Amino acid sequence: MADFPSKISTQTSSPNAQASGRTLAFGPVSVDMDFLRSFVGLLMVVEIVLGLLVWALIAGSYYGYQPAYGWVMFVAVTCWLISLILFVLYLLQLHHKLLIIPWSLVLLGFHASATALYVTAFLTCAASVDPTSYRGTLAYNNRAAASFFACLVMIAYGASTFFYVQEWRGQHTNAATSQASGPNPS
Repeated sequence: MADFPSKISTQTSSPNAQASGRTLAFGPVSVDMDFLRSFVGLLMVVEIVLGLLVWALIAGSYYGYQPAYGWVMFVAVTCWLISLILFVLYLLQLHHKLLIIPWSLVLLGFHASATALYVTAFLTCAASVDPTSYRGTLAYNNRAAASFFACLVMIAYGASTFFYVQEWRGQHTNAATSQASGPNPS
């Protein structure tokens, strides 16, 4: 009984505290360094960088006679901006301050719709590359490279969608089902 006070801890924690604790705090905003190292964070960086390449390549070539490139440009810029906003929200941990929003469902919906939009943008961009134009010209190279990077962004958004579906499904399992199946279902 004499050692009882030394065995208890009266330290409390806030509900929003991270278990790993790798954050940089700047006043009320903190930067989550673990998010940058996570697979989902890296996928978002890949989506942002490749999406920037797609719209920069399309914007850098003349596409006035091909209205299909307007659609590719719209998809690329819209998805890039939304990805950038979501990345900043998660990097600065602002999603913890907006608890009313179901973030896993929002991210799942965005990435699923971005995947579908990029499928159409990739197909449109690839089909609109003029095979009769001279290979090696700036316009041909920009459009062909934009098609390639649109395919890579489409795959990145698809992978993110897969991981967000897995996360969403994991949140909607009940305790009885997970206990009945056990850690190693045979």
